[in-house]
Amino acid sequence: MLGFPCNQFGKQEPGTNAEILAFATSKYGVTFPMFAKLEVNGERAAPLFRFLRDAQPNPDGTTPIPWNFTKFLVDRDGNVVKRFQPEVTPAQIEAALGTLL
Repeated sequence: MLGFPCNQFGKQEPGTNAEILAFATSKYGVTFPMFAKLEVNGERAAPLFRFLRDAQPNPDGTTPIPWNFTKFLVDRDGNVVKRFQPEVTPAQIEAALGTLL
């Protein structure tokens, strides 16, 4: 798991990268790598998120990420296997891995 902070969703991550990391580790016990804050939608979206969105659109065929905590499962070859909506937990993804790969 990797974390990519983004302030595009209700301006929930306005702090610096260091502040976001400190909050995520103290409040949620995050132990996975956290990257620098970036944009996931719009003209300034990071290339990684353009790739992820295009490879696995939303169920309705649109590509924008609707809310933070959207997750993407990527295999070891860099193929985007599945997009998970924000309400899907990492535990649910882990339970589904056997059927997805």
